[in-house]
This record gives sequence, structure tokens and C-alpha cells, in this order.
Amino acid sequence: MTNPPNTTSRTSSRTTRTTSPEAPLPAEAARVPRARTAGGAPHLVLEAASGSRRQQEVTTAVLGAVRRALADPPADAPAPGGAYVLVRVDGAPFTAVSLPLPLSPVQVAEAVAGSEPYRGSPGSRARRAAPSGTPGPRLPSATVVVPTVVARVAELRRCLDSLALLDHPDAEVVVVDNRPHRPADDPLEALLRGRARVRSVHEPVPGISAARNTGLREARGEVVAFTDDDVRVDPGWLRAIARRFAEHPEEQAVTGLVLPEELVTAAQQRYEEHYGGFGGPRTFTPVSLHPARDRAGRVRRGLVDVRDGSGERVRTIAVYGVGAYGAGANVAFRAAELRARGGFDVALGTGTPARGGEDLAAFVRVLSDGGVLGYEPAAVVHHTHRREVADLERQLVGNGTGFTAMLTSLVVHDPGHLLTFSALAPAAGWAMARQTARRLRRRPSSGPPPAGGGPGPVDRRLVALELAGMLAGPFAYLRSWSAAARAVARG
Repeated sequence: MTNPPNTTSRTSSRTTRTTSPEAPLPAEAARVPRARTAGGAPHLVLEAASGSRRQQEVTTAVLGAVRRALADPPADAPAPGGAYVLVRVDGAPFTAVSLPLPLSPVQVAEAVAGSEPYRGSPGSRARRAAPSGTPGPRLPSATVVVPTVVARVAELRRCLDSLALLDHPDAEVVVVDNRPHRPADDPLEALLRGRARVRSVHEPVPGISAARNTGLREARGEVVAFTDDDVRVDPGWLRAIARRFAEHPEEQAVTGLVLPEELVTAAQQRYEEHYGGFGGPRTFTPVSLHPARDRAGRVRRGLVDVRDGSGERVRTIAVYGVGAYGAGANVAFRAAELRARGGFDVALGTGTPARGGEDLAAFVRVLSDGGVLGYEPAAVVHHTHRREVADLERQLVGNGTGFTAMLTSLVVHDPGHLLTFSALAPAAGWAMARQTARRLRRRPSSGPPPAGGGPGPVDRRLVALELAGMLAGPFAYLRSWSAAARAVARG
């Protein structure tokens, strides 16, 4: 994959934080027409720190962050077409907004007013982070597992650099080399040299599930967290996960917030526009997912209750839609329980004909077995989206293939899922058809990507590619399953 010019990359991924409130916004009675961005213009990716959750102060912090970034651009950088701003309060993610450029104070105020904490969505008040000096429960020890085929050396280096800054007191990192053979001029050795708490293991069987299972076997921590080699983690990422496990002993798995590392290219912007981001539309509200029960307390098979911090039910979803609350780039499990479940299905995931779905299958198994999954937005990672359109399109095909391959895997391992499918299929199929029809009627947007407010207008070709992948998924899983069985037979 060809990287964009360095000047463009610096413009897009540059981080700016406010340190003090700006002057109040000027009063403007007239609405400013919403600007349209030029196709392919890079978007700034910024952070702003607000001292309060008050809408006015958040708006001021966002405006100040963008103004400072525009006032000091990198030399020879192209003019940005938009800005994506993550707002933190007390160090914890609070909301995010996407803005067109040139900047308008009125548009900033409108974007903040329409973001999650202020638009009245269920459970929309993001939890206040505990002060740094507040004593908490004992944090479980943790192992971070990073599978890699060392195809993206610069991104792997950045991932390892960020893991070196983790503030968890009892953590290790296991890098799983998933290449069948190591080349003579292997860059991995130099990447790992001198890194404390990092060790590597080799798993020659292709596929991210095989690599993750090897990492799971090697893990010494009570909690095993998984991320990808194209991800940069926040310093507080692992501590937030560990604290969540400590405070919620009923939860077997915890997922977190996945944000864009950069929005330099048209492909990256289209991915944000299509999905609302990696892992689905983002929420900044911590929730927990429980097997749904009826009024008599009986489990409603195939359904999941989403509950807020007070235990109140926010919504009920099909268990197969759990991907809206997490992805394999940012997930952790209690190590002993994941081992007891056999880890990940080696016939699923990147590097196999199934191309994905191993993370979702693991989530579904937790919930189908009566377990609980937590979503913790304080656990933040930053993902580098595919930079080239061709790579994005292959990814969308793979996403569709992986989803229906995951469904096939569930049936192969538990035929009872067929009954669940038959009960849920009419409503789920109708909902999917309506959603797809709405998407296909929309035109691609040339504006900035949405931030936390759900997906924006969708590219018809991306929808079609994902649907085509779904059709191939069951057959891809069967090929992958057969290949995995042959590999086991060979010993």
C-alpha cells in the first residue's frame, strides 16, 4: 500500500488540545450556509480538552482547537477540507464532532448541540472519569496480544511505541508473528529490540484467529486484550479495560472506542461516511450487554438487552448485531474464560477464506452462554483506515463475507442457532432491506464524515460490495473450515 505524502499525513493526524477556555463565541443571528468540502481534501484529526461538560464550554474548546490547527499548519500542507475533533472532559472521551471548513462558529455550535451528550439519546450523559488520585479496586494483570504479518512496518512501529506508554502497572505485550516463514532481512527483530515488557512468538498457521489463540496460550495476565498492528492505543487504554473488569465482575468481555487515526485520503473519508467509523456508529456512553429476559425472567434466545450504568434497559438488539458495540481491534476477555471456550474459531478471520467474523463469533458465544459484555468508551484506540480505494473496497467485501461466515460458524458449532435464525430472520431481513434501500437511495456526500451521530450518506458501490461478500460468506467458511481440519490432521 502506498502511503500519502508526509506533509498531508502530518496535517490530518496532527493533535491539538486546548489548555484554557477561549473567549465566548460571538453572537450570530444569521445561519451560515454549510460548506461543502472538496473531494479528497484531507481532514484534520484533532483533540480538544474542555474543563466542563457545559455545551458552551465544549463548543469553545472545539472552536479553539480548530483555530489553532489552522493557524499553524505544516509547511506545504494542502488546505484541509474538514475537521474531526474528539473532546475529552477530565481526560475521558466525551463527544466528537465533524466540521466542514472553512470554519464557522455557528456551525461549530450546531455540531456540538447535535452531538450525543446533547441530543437526548438514551443514557447520553457520558460517565465522569474518576479523578487520578481516587483509589479504585485492584486492577487485574493483563496481556496485550498483537497479531502481525509485518506487512505495515511503520504502523506496527507506531503501535508498539504506543503500547510502551501504557500506564497499567502489571502488563506485558505478546507480538504474534503470523508469517509462515521469516525472511532473512526480517524487520521484526529490529522493531522489538530494546522494548521492555514485549516478547514475540511465532504462529505459522495462517489466520488472525490462529495467531490470537497462540497469544492467548502464551498470556500470563488475568485479562487478555487484543488489538491490531495498524492501531495506536491511548496510554490509559489498558487501565480503562482493567478497571472495567475490576468494577464489573459479571462481565466476561470488554470492548472499547475505536477512533480514526487519520482522515487523509478519500478512501478513509468514505469509510467513516459508510460506517460511521471502525466498529460501527460510535457512542461515548458506557453500557453493558446482557442476555434478554421476558417479564417472567426467562431468557429470550437470540436477543440482548443493552443497559446503561444504572442497569436500566436502553434497547434490545439481536445478538448477531453485537458488532455495533465492539470489534477485534479493541477487545479484552478474562483469559481463563476465553480459554475455557476454546478461544477463537480458526476457520474465521483475516488470513482465512472467511476473511473476518472471528471477533463477532466470540462475542455471540459469550452472550449466548449467558455471559455479559461491557462497552467502555474510556478504552480508546486509534485505527488507521485503508488509504486506497481499492483496499477499502476489498475490505468491504471481506466484511460482508466475514459476517455471514460468522453466522455459518455459529450454526456448525451449535445447530440451535438455526432455530434462532428462523425466529429472528423475518424482522431482521425486513429491517436490513429497509436500511439497504435507504442507503442506496442516497448520494455519496462530499462533506466531512459523521462523528458519533450515525452513518452519513453511503456510497452505493460500497453497499453492493458488502452485500456481494455476504452471499459468499457461507461457502467461504466451509472452505476455511475444511482447510483448518486438514491442518489439524497433518498435526
